[in-house]
Amino acid sequence: MDIVVKKLPASQVEMNVTLAWDEWKKECNHAAEHVAKEVKMPGFRPGKVPRAIVEKRYGKEVVLHEAAEHAVSHAYSRALEQEHIDAIGKPEVKLESIREGEVLTFTVTTAVLPEVKIADTWRKSVRSANEEHKRKESDLLVESKEVEDELQRLASMRAKFITVNRPAALEDSVEVDFEVRMNGVVIEGGKSEKHPLVLGKGAFIPGFEEAVVGMQAGEEKTFTLSFPAEYHAKHLAGNPAEFQVKLRLVQERQVPALDDDFARGLGSFESLEDLRKKISEGMLEEKRQHFKEAGRTAVLDALVADSSIDFPEILIEEERNRMASEFQMQVENMGMPFEQYLERTGKSLDALKQDWTEPAKKRLAASMILEKLATDDQIEIDSKEIEQEMNVVLQQYKRVQDAEKNIDLERLYAATRGRLRNEKVFEMLEKVQ
Repeated sequence: MDIVVKKLPASQVEMNVTLAWDEWKKECNHAAEHVAKEVKMPGFRPGKVPRAIVEKRYGKEVVLHEAAEHAVSHAYSRALEQEHIDAIGKPEVKLESIREGEVLTFTVTTAVLPEVKIADTWRKSVRSANEEHKRKESDLLVESKEVEDELQRLASMRAKFITVNRPAALEDSVEVDFEVRMNGVVIEGGKSEKHPLVLGKGAFIPGFEEAVVGMQAGEEKTFTLSFPAEYHAKHLAGNPAEFQVKLRLVQERQVPALDDDFARGLGSFESLEDLRKKISEGMLEEKRQHFKEAGRTAVLDALVADSSIDFPEILIEEERNRMASEFQMQVENMGMPFEQYLERTGKSLDALKQDWTEPAKKRLAASMILEKLATDDQIEIDSKEIEQEMNVVLQQYKRVQDAEKNIDLERLYAATRGRLRNEKVFEMLEKVQ
């Protein structure tokens, strides 16, 4: 097998492969057997029709083309191995003339894993990023106001609502019956009874909650409001509607006092001061983690800037698809259907993915640079360490059968190995001074 390799732009290669007749003629019998499976002839079992009869019925060219396709399939994988080519995606194959007794020539164009080129000065760039980041370490402080704000948040989460006999005010929890009419007709989804609402949260269109403020339980009220111009339902956007509201219930929000009893009620805290201390320590640790991640991001940015990678389109498209899946999950985890998000933003999924082209390249570059540095520095992870980390995930499942059913163990092993190896690469980079 003779192979001539030509490098093309965007990390593609073209291989011109020539097979001698002696190398590919054996495929003719296999091809004839394959074609024979489609032949039904009296006196022969399916797939057992002799090659001569198959060629007579369908023509020798059909068998030769089938043989050539088999030969190309086998030769392609051998050629990749022989030339040490890391092909990705589906190759484009072009067959030259196919004649019995002659050489078979074909051309394959395929995308390959791109070469990662990092400038010789990368250590200087990493050192500069580390020094710049180190200077910001003195900012890792927790202000007393941050702690008090967190205490207030915890207290707010444990607030109780007590029914009161007074006009509704901001921050009250209320129940309302309402109807929304446009041109005298109740709009779709425009009617509800005993609808819960916290005044001042902005859950309704602007002006609705303000109109409820001051109403007493049992009171009814009619008023007109216009839907916002950017309202997601286009037929309502910017149009006025009549709102008929009856207030059923007013409840006052009572926040617990910040004292020792409150602290002890949250868990194993001896006093309010002890709770403050634990909150401060937790916030500081969180800031340290964010600081660490920011430092690693700065180092990666420096490495990406010092690198050159000619990405094939298929890799970029795969990364954009991954980003799209992640983003869709984030949107839906916030309680909004993804299609509704696209409708509200007026963007298509294809437009979003196009916007992510450069971020996709950056993510790919960061991942491939870390892998190259790990290879260059011969950083590897012991299998026992990988298995220990995997067990942390697997312990979330009560039975091994559950783990095998819900987790791809090979993928988990690869992901765990990659994460641990990247951690060691970052530790190496953080020591570049």
